[in-house]
Amino acid sequence: MIEDQPITDKLVLKFPQNFLWGAATSAFQVEGNVRNSDWWRWEQTAQLPSFRSGLAVDHYNRFREDFDLAKLLGHNTHRLGLEWSRIEPAPGEFDPAEITHYKEVLEALKERDMKVMLTLHHFSNPAWFADQGGWENTQAPNHFERFVREVAPQLGEDVNLWVTINEPSSYTKSAYIVGDFPPQKKDFTAFLKVFWNMARAHKKAADTLHEIDPQSKVGITNLVVAYDSYHQHPLLKGPEKVAAKITDFLANRIFYPLSGRDSHDFLGLNYYMGYSFRLKAGLPTMQFMGEEKNDLGWGIYPKGLHDLLVRFSKFDKPIYITENGIPTRDENQRTRFLISHLREVHRAIQKGVDVRGYLHWSLLDNMELNLGFDPRFGLIEVDFETRNRTPKPASYVYKQIIENNGIPQELLKLSDGRGAGN
Repeated sequence: MIEDQPITDKLVLKFPQNFLWGAATSAFQVEGNVRNSDWWRWEQTAQLPSFRSGLAVDHYNRFREDFDLAKLLGHNTHRLGLEWSRIEPAPGEFDPAEITHYKEVLEALKERDMKVMLTLHHFSNPAWFADQGGWENTQAPNHFERFVREVAPQLGEDVNLWVTINEPSSYTKSAYIVGDFPPQKKDFTAFLKVFWNMARAHKKAADTLHEIDPQSKVGITNLVVAYDSYHQHPLLKGPEKVAAKITDFLANRIFYPLSGRDSHDFLGLNYYMGYSFRLKAGLPTMQFMGEEKNDLGWGIYPKGLHDLLVRFSKFDKPIYITENGIPTRDENQRTRFLISHLREVHRAIQKGVDVRGYLHWSLLDNMELNLGFDPRFGLIEVDFETRNRTPKPASYVYKQIIENNGIPQELLKLSDGRGAGN
């Protein structure tokens, strides 16, 4: 049972010893010139150049510079991805030069004393894989397992935590329901098939990673959204709560039983927002929680992160916040966001939730897929004309938190509580 525990250090809201602090990136979104992928091919149809990744932030060539900045900012961990389409440009044909490149990338992190969380699939697919039906193909899990079996023995010694698939729920929803990711199908039957194949693929990949190294720690990163009722009156709250609980299971949790709970050594949670259900004309509708909004119009609701951490603690597995960030050009807002969310993480830890790390999205301003280059999530500003990097003010606030392994009281005043929820 989770119970409140007293804060022992009044000067600093302390986090557990050996807590992992850092940021995350996605290969396709930062590397540039990922020409063998389905995303690259799809985005060439975009009318606006700002919605084509192009050189992105040229992280493929400038990764050492970026890791130097991460180290300067105090990070002890980095989450990054492999670009499958580079490594396996044709079915069953692997490029040793690309594997060597990623080996150098991982070694660069180790040289800087940074732990590695490595993502194997982060939205983009090899073009050949898409041509064979993508994740709809019943052979897709086998293709993915073949890729994992190739790279794990060569890269595994430098990996601390493996992420098989990034946000399977949001990928399937965007690609097969909403239609703003390739292949833009809007086909519910295909959605179900792809979701099931991704669950199978995770299980196969996890089994392979554990076979190669029984000490491997494997999980997914799961986009989680806080759902709650809008009203407090029992007559209205009841139906709203039911809608919230059903949606929470279908959107946040169903992947775990489908893929086998034992195949997850940890839970990776990506959190950005919360929704409340409100009865209108007898039907529940959703709206953002949190009065303050970010540049994309999403409500800011830190309390939702605390609530989800408490709920997910029932899985009895270690939890990592694998993404949490804000699209904004207002550094005061980014600072408030960072502190208010970390405060909620700390509150969950005080209740006994086993949270072991926090990885901010993102290390760098980057190509935000179907949203283009305009949203600025990065701790480090990137000038997309020159590709010059400049740490933002919030990145130094984060550095102070990392150095204290907690939130000093003097920083709490920088968060005025707006959007924190009650």
